[in-house]
Amino acid sequence: MEYRKLGNSGLKISELSYGSWVTFVNQLNQKSAMDCMSYAYDQGVNFFDNAEAYASGESEILMGKILKKLGWGRDTFIISSKVFWGGELPTQRGLSKKHIHDACNAALTRLQLDYLDLFFCHRPDPDTPIIETVRAMNDLIIQGKILYWGTSEWSAKDITIAHKEAVKHNLVGPLMEQPQYNIIHRERFEKEYKTLYKKYGMGTTIWSPLASGILTGKYNKSIPQKSRFKVKGYEWLSDSVQDVDLKKVDKLVKISKNLNLKPSQLAIQWCLKNQNVSTVILGASKLSQLKENIKSNQFKALLTDEIMDEINNV
Repeated sequence: MEYRKLGNSGLKISELSYGSWVTFVNQLNQKSAMDCMSYAYDQGVNFFDNAEAYASGESEILMGKILKKLGWGRDTFIISSKVFWGGELPTQRGLSKKHIHDACNAALTRLQLDYLDLFFCHRPDPDTPIIETVRAMNDLIIQGKILYWGTSEWSAKDITIAHKEAVKHNLVGPLMEQPQYNIIHRERFEKEYKTLYKKYGMGTTIWSPLASGILTGKYNKSIPQKSRFKVKGYEWLSDSVQDVDLKKVDKLVKISKNLNLKPSQLAIQWCLKNQNVSTVILGASKLSQLKENIKSNQFKALLTDEIMDEINNV
C-alpha cells in the first residue's frame, strides 16, 4: 500500500480505502464486515468511510462495534462521517449549526470514538448560509471533535465561497471534497474542480470507482439478484445503467482481459493515475471482492500512457 497526502495537509491516507455505503447492514453482517475491515487494515488501508445516512445510522453502529472488537490503536486509522440526512424532522437535516453539532455528537456515540478524523458536508444545503456551516465546522475543530472537514458533491462555486468565508473570518476552510469519480463520471472532477486543487490544496476521497459495479461488466446482460441495485432504498442506482453505453463497457472489459486484469482492477487503477485523487474508496460487499480490488495495486505498471489513451478513447 502506498500513501498520499490528503490535500495540503500532512495527513497520509492510503491510496485505497474502504467504505460502508450500501454494504454495511444491508449486505454485510457484523462478522463479514469485520472480516473485510480487518483484511483491509492488514493490507495497509488506514481510512474507513461512513455517514449518518448509511443504513440510517446503523452502519456507524456496526463499524463502532467492529472497531471496539478489533482494538486497533486510535493513532493507526482514519474514520469519517458525513452530515446532512439525519432524520425526517426539519432539525435533523441539512447543514445548520444545530444539525452539524447534533450529527457529530451522534456519530461519535455510534462509532464509540472521541473524535472524527474527517467530517464531510454530505451535500450542499441551499437553505443554510455557507458561512454558518463553515463556523459550525470550525467550532467542532476547536472543540477537538473533528480534525478536518470537507464537502461531498459540492459545486466548485460553493467550495470557493466556503474558502473565501473562512479566510475573511479567520476560520478553517474545507480540506477535501468527496465526489464520484470513475471512467464514466469524470466531468466535474477533471473540469469543474480543475482550479481548486492548486488554489486551495483540495484533497479528494473519491467514491464509486466502479460506477456502482457497471464497469465490472456484470450488468451488461442483466442485474444479478444480490446486486446493490436490488437493495431496498437503493433501487434508484439501477437507473444509472440506462445512461451508459454498455458496448463501451464491453470494450473496457476486453482491454482488461488483454492485460490479464479484472475489469474492476483496471477501473480502480485508472482512478489512481490522476494525482488529484487522494484515495479511492472501495465498497466491496464480500471479502473476495475486496481482495480482488486491493490486489489491483500490484498492477499499476500495466496502465501505461498508451493503455490510458486506449481507455480514454473508448
